[in-house]
Amino acid sequence: MKILYIHQYFKTPEEGGAIRSYYLAKGLVDKGHEVEMITSWNQSTYQRVNYQGIVVHYLPIPYDNRMNAWMRMMAFIRFVLKAIALGQKIKQVDVIYATSTPLTTGWIALRLKKLLQVPFYFEVRDLWPEAPIQMGYLNLPGAKKLAFALERLIYRHAEKIIALSPGIQQSIVQRFPEKTVHLIPNMADCAHFSASDNSESPLFSIGYTGAAGRVNALDSLLRIAHYCQEENLPIHFKILADGADLPRLKTLAYESRLNNLAFYPFGDKQVVKAFLDKVQAVYVSFADKPILQTNSPNKYFDGLAAGKLIVVNIEGWLAEMAKDHRFGFFANPYFPAEFVEKIKPFMINRDLLKTYQNNAREVAENYFSIDIQVDRLIGILENKAPSLSSMPSQASLSA
Repeated sequence: MKILYIHQYFKTPEEGGAIRSYYLAKGLVDKGHEVEMITSWNQSTYQRVNYQGIVVHYLPIPYDNRMNAWMRMMAFIRFVLKAIALGQKIKQVDVIYATSTPLTTGWIALRLKKLLQVPFYFEVRDLWPEAPIQMGYLNLPGAKKLAFALERLIYRHAEKIIALSPGIQQSIVQRFPEKTVHLIPNMADCAHFSASDNSESPLFSIGYTGAAGRVNALDSLLRIAHYCQEENLPIHFKILADGADLPRLKTLAYESRLNNLAFYPFGDKQVVKAFLDKVQAVYVSFADKPILQTNSPNKYFDGLAAGKLIVVNIEGWLAEMAKDHRFGFFANPYFPAEFVEKIKPFMINRDLLKTYQNNAREVAENYFSIDIQVDRLIGILENKAPSLSSMPSQASLSA
């Protein structure tokens, strides 16, 4: 089967960041399928690269999350136009697989469906446009109406829809009951990450990896660090991140004289692995918006694969699963004392910490390994019902 894969922000392990599409595409190639990826990059020329069997078409469309709303929109539109022009030239395609964000990738797939006369599947990474609306990025009534109209058009014409979380799945099913929505959460790279045992380290370290933007609300971690410093607790906080909000966060940490918090340069998967090897717990942070409770963040699953205690600052399926499978807990970001109350048992009782860390690795291996998720995708592509035998209980996967 030949799959035309559309992802505007495709990344390789060497680049770092979210590499779900790499995992899925590489898994498909390893199973004997052909994959051609259409993506963008910040270079000035088009380039076609064979990367580990994945044929990657790089379109010259600069993008950065520091861009303003107008510049971002123009980047989305340019990618739509260039991707459609390129996609219709690719021959013998059996299926189109488009992944958000942005939602406009679905428009590319919808147009190529008609031009190539093949079905398209749409992967929903977050509930766009509801997410940017709740975050205040999409305010104009006309723009909202247009975005929701595009969402309806894409969902109704997609052959199949793949959601990254139970909350996303349930939202789409409720609004489009005629559609079958499959669930493929993010994945834990259990081959790359190892469960390093540093549970006996005298200094308790908590790490954050990933983006540093408004949606990540890392002010909560700084508040916790400030409270712990005032309480003279032997906890050190480490932030390995990149994003538009990073300069402000660094300034705030400096002005608050936080001696128990450090920033590290963002890097590839090797850098993330080395970083996680030195911490006991992983902090997963999002802004307090209902829509963000449906997220399926890479940092959460990296933490599972690395066998870390998981601390989540937002309610929803991630916090529920951490509680149900005893590998982490939810801590209200507005009450640092609650965080301290919940983290202290793990600092005092290192056997308890080790148990939770072992549980995290076990969940990663049994439920979210790359092989399991790739097999689910292949089952969907080949019209075979994906097995649910490797999923956690429905209770722990409820948003």
